[in-house]
Amino acid sequence: MRSNWWKAVVPLLLWIIILLLPAPAGLNTQAWHYAGLFTAVILGLILEPIPAAAIGFIGVTLAMVLGYIAPTPGESIAWGVSGFSNTTVWLIFGAFILSMGYQKSGLGRRIALYLVKLLGKRTLGLGYAVALADLALAPATPSNTARSAGTIYPIISNIPGLFGSEPGATAGKIGSYIMWTAFATTAVTSSLFLTALAPNPLALSFVRDIAAVDISWGQWFLGFLPVGIVLFVSLPLLVYILYPPEIKTSREAPSWASGELEKMGPVTFKESVMAALVILALILWIFGGSLVHTTAVVWVVISLMIITGILDWDDILNNQIAWNMLVWFATLVALAAGLKRVGFLEWAAENVATVLGGFSPLMILTGLIVFFFLIHYFFASLTAHTTAIMPVLLTVGIAIPGIPRVPFVLLLCYAIGLMGVLTPYATGPGPVYYGSGYISRTDFWRLGLIFGMIFLVVLLGIGIPYLTYVM
Repeated sequence: MRSNWWKAVVPLLLWIIILLLPAPAGLNTQAWHYAGLFTAVILGLILEPIPAAAIGFIGVTLAMVLGYIAPTPGESIAWGVSGFSNTTVWLIFGAFILSMGYQKSGLGRRIALYLVKLLGKRTLGLGYAVALADLALAPATPSNTARSAGTIYPIISNIPGLFGSEPGATAGKIGSYIMWTAFATTAVTSSLFLTALAPNPLALSFVRDIAAVDISWGQWFLGFLPVGIVLFVSLPLLVYILYPPEIKTSREAPSWASGELEKMGPVTFKESVMAALVILALILWIFGGSLVHTTAVVWVVISLMIITGILDWDDILNNQIAWNMLVWFATLVALAAGLKRVGFLEWAAENVATVLGGFSPLMILTGLIVFFFLIHYFFASLTAHTTAIMPVLLTVGIAIPGIPRVPFVLLLCYAIGLMGVLTPYATGPGPVYYGSGYISRTDFWRLGLIFGMIFLVVLLGIGIPYLTYVM
């Protein structure tokens, strides 16, 4: 902790510097000081001298005590706890609890092993097996870290050794291909489903509050589907071409997976129930929007998981990650809403819109998406990036005449998961795959740039015309 003291000092210094500077023209002092605090919080989330949830909590506390948001204590505390009444925050929490069912029931591991057994005779088929395993888990796993680094990686890490492929000199035999395929795939699946990545619902809360656009689970899925199909179907093959494995067949992998499945035994009652509950959740998310709220679906499934014994209440109480995420996202929602409440977003939007006024709406839309995507090189957290940049870009975009609002907000949302492929620190699974030793530092950065550009071109090339003229 002592060696990281500067990570705590730097955000504080930034806040102090902003406090000492005069407010820009058109922005009052209170809004300027709150923007300084917000900027310091975002920098703290990037450097993370203490847990991220604690940083958000401290930020909200300071804003309340200093009266940045409201003049009276009662109004300040009402704003401070407003994030905890946000349905999106509870959707994120509930989805984390739902993902526990995959782990405790054994269903997640069985799905991944079965796909390796079925498709793993050739290295390319093994790549598709890894991708399909992530796809199967994605709709009900809101953490790509839990899904890819916590479930997929522990399974696939056993495979390269079967072929004499170890970190280092022999990584290129098959291990490098498998690891990059797994990492790149989770970026695609993170954008395919609203509930596949925690910042996705967070982004929608900003869209709802700032752009007055409400997107359902089904609309999100259908909006990304053409882009998702192209990327998902081609990804293992693209990796096979651009980062080819030396070994083209993998007959040992299906045998190993078969042995692991035999150890697991027949499908258990809890696995069957968990599969049925996931299907129920998907049906309600896609077709039940007029009957039950998206967040209520998760609550229904959690209740049934408790009743059927897949989880017990202590499991939920002991899930520190879920409770931590609840506090973290609740405070982030409140902090981001504060930017709008003090008038900072409107001020920023007016100034940026003035600069962009001479360009066509399509060029502006494209430029904002490209900027949002590429600036992630400076962020080590998709959540911090979404919280810091998205509210400003949303306000800018909807203030410019001619920009189609729904395509614009959806493209911003879809970029969040895809940008996770850019760097070793861009998203949670990155450090795990980077640290595996199968992908060199040079290869990781090179492949991140290549696949990042592929993802961005496909998102814009297919997404803009589809969302604008078809959907």
